Amino acid sequence: MTSLHRPRVRRRYLGAVAGTFGLVAALLAAGPAAATPDPGDSPSTAKEVSPGQRSDTKSAMEDGDIPGVDEIVHSDNVRHLANIPKQALQSVNSDLAFQGKYAFAGNYDGFVIYDISRPKAPRTVSQVLCPGSQNDISVSGDLLFLSTDSSRSDNSCSSASQPATEKSSWEGMKVFDISDKRNPKYVAAVETACGSHTHTLAPDRRDVYIYVSSYSPSETFPDCRPPHDGISVIKVPRSAPEKAAVIDFPVLFPDGGNPGGSANPGVSKTTGCHDITTFPKLKLAAGACMGDGILMDISNPAAPKVLDRVQDNVNFAFWHSATFNERGNKVVFTDELGGGGAATCNEATGSTRGADGVYDIAGKGDKRKLVFKSYYKIPRHQADTENCVAHNGSLIPSKNRDIMVQAWYQGGVSIWDFTDSRHPKEIGYFERGPISTDSLVTGGAWSAYYYNGHIYSNDIAKGFDVLAIDDRRTDSAESVRMRELNVQTQPDYR
Repeated sequence: MTSLHRPRVRRRYLGAVAGTFGLVAALLAAGPAAATPDPGDSPSTAKEVSPGQRSDTKSAMEDGDIPGVDEIVHSDNVRHLANIPKQALQSVNSDLAFQGKYAFAGNYDGFVIYDISRPKAPRTVSQVLCPGSQNDISVSGDLLFLSTDSSRSDNSCSSASQPATEKSSWEGMKVFDISDKRNPKYVAAVETACGSHTHTLAPDRRDVYIYVSSYSPSETFPDCRPPHDGISVIKVPRSAPEKAAVIDFPVLFPDGGNPGGSANPGVSKTTGCHDITTFPKLKLAAGACMGDGILMDISNPAAPKVLDRVQDNVNFAFWHSATFNERGNKVVFTDELGGGGAATCNEATGSTRGADGVYDIAGKGDKRKLVFKSYYKIPRHQADTENCVAHNGSLIPSKNRDIMVQAWYQGGVSIWDFTDSRHPKEIGYFERGPISTDSLVTGGAWSAYYYNGHIYSNDIAKGFDVLAIDDRRTDSAESVRMRELNVQTQPDYR
């Protein structure tokens, strides 16, 4: 694999038209679980593209409009420091969390703990085999939380896939003790309605509250029947995590939410939330809930209250995730058009679909409202063989600026400035060329987060990447040091 510096503004690619809880750790040889793109429901397989699309992709490579297969390119202000390929866990890499000198990386087969004390030379500490897509991950103190949103035969790490139509099937949250990073221990499991696609922490001193996001109920699922118009709230006592339990299921959409379908063609029907970001200091949360974006008051973390709700039935297909700016007066929502498994960063899709929506928060108290300002999408067209759409990112805590780093699957990692809500712009990027020129193979950066001076990315196919950015606009962030970071629990960086 070669690395190549290219000018920051690359030419657009214009060719695209069309035993009980047992410990299972340390370098286990694991076969891949049945993985699905987020939020797709079908096994991830290569999708053939047309002869014309294959020809366009190859021509674009020859012309220098897109990088070659697996070729690494980046802007002049970004450096690629390290990569650790996937090892024992060979399924889809998913989200990231951080604590001290460690990064915790989800994988549909389990999770990996990396020592990042030397960002240029990260190393694997342990790998835990515990299949259950998508293994969304977070940490708090000595506890690690893992989401299971695939129907399993039981709650153990040796479970097998089992249809959700069977009453005995299990989905939900798993809790691990990570006081020994080399030897994590599985300590608790909590079943939740419709499983746990993602989860978000609202930590307290004595307890950790978890907002569990899940969706897509069916009358044929005994434990996931409609209506499913809210979220599960789990309370985990820090001193006794084995007592973790669901304490409530607050209804966020008493009217049922966005109807999608014939009422709003191309828009997902709201049947729950995909992801929530809390901002504990401001007692706020923002929810990305399929067909709706919401702003919530979490003064009482056990009982979140919706303050405002917005829809975009023209350009948003699936409200996927949310990020506040540091002052808490803006929210960036992402639209995961195509479920993460489609090529949407092309000329045919355009610049306002499969993009970010930048919203200002206006008003005070219970009168706060979300006000749309602009869209942001990476300015580099990708091939029709590359799954690409807005995905997980975090703030870079630069003083007096709103700057975000964000994963775009095979669109790579984008660093962009939304200080001016109406005119966001990219200021740096990193990406690899297509995995294939003949078919669409799911891959690329799932998450890209800034933590203690570096950018860390979990690539679905290529493994764990470490990046550095050298730019006057982000230099002030280098002095910000966090002891722990779960991006969906947004910290007060300063």
